[in-house]
Amino acid sequence: MKYEAIVIGVSSGGMNAMKVIFSLLPKNFNTPIIIVQHMGARSDSQLIKLLNNQSNVSIKEADEKEKIENGKVYIAPPNYHLMIERDKTLSLSVDERVNYARPSIDVLFESAADVYKDKLIGVILTGSSSDGSLGLKKIKEFGGLTIAQDPKTAESAYMPASAIAVVPMDFILSLEEIIKLLIKIDNQKQHSL
Repeated sequence: MKYEAIVIGVSSGGMNAMKVIFSLLPKNFNTPIIIVQHMGARSDSQLIKLLNNQSNVSIKEADEKEKIENGKVYIAPPNYHLMIERDKTLSLSVDERVNYARPSIDVLFESAADVYKDKLIGVILTGSSSDGSLGLKKIKEFGGLTIAQDPKTAESAYMPASAIAVVPMDFILSLEEIIKLLIKIDNQKQHSL
């Protein structure tokens, strides 16, 4: 299978959504996941610690110039945009807010689409802004796979509903169904190596 990375955007209700995701992902999940979670500028590393306690996969805050590795989950640090560079390293910036947010989901998704093209999976989850819609549209235009959480199952329906309104989605699923799909894709990729 061709997918090399997964990008996830999440906002309001994201903590609960991420707890579900990371409790369901298996230890041998191999595709790297890069996440933007909207949070306050003063949020601390307790989030990472809490998620790691409930997770089978390794979760860390993204560092400048860090190489993206299989089997790892990277979360944007508070108050920094997270981008992916051509050499598949992570990059942080304090540029202006986008969609009133830093980190911005669009910034991550658009930079990831430029690098991974049709080898990228973009996922929009619960949230109360339209951040991520344009980035997901770019992922779709570059041939990537687009997934939105079913707004009926989201703690905050606005963000997935906004994305669904502008992007022809490949899948609209509940959180649990999204995880099953990602595991299936990851298993196919591992068996084709």
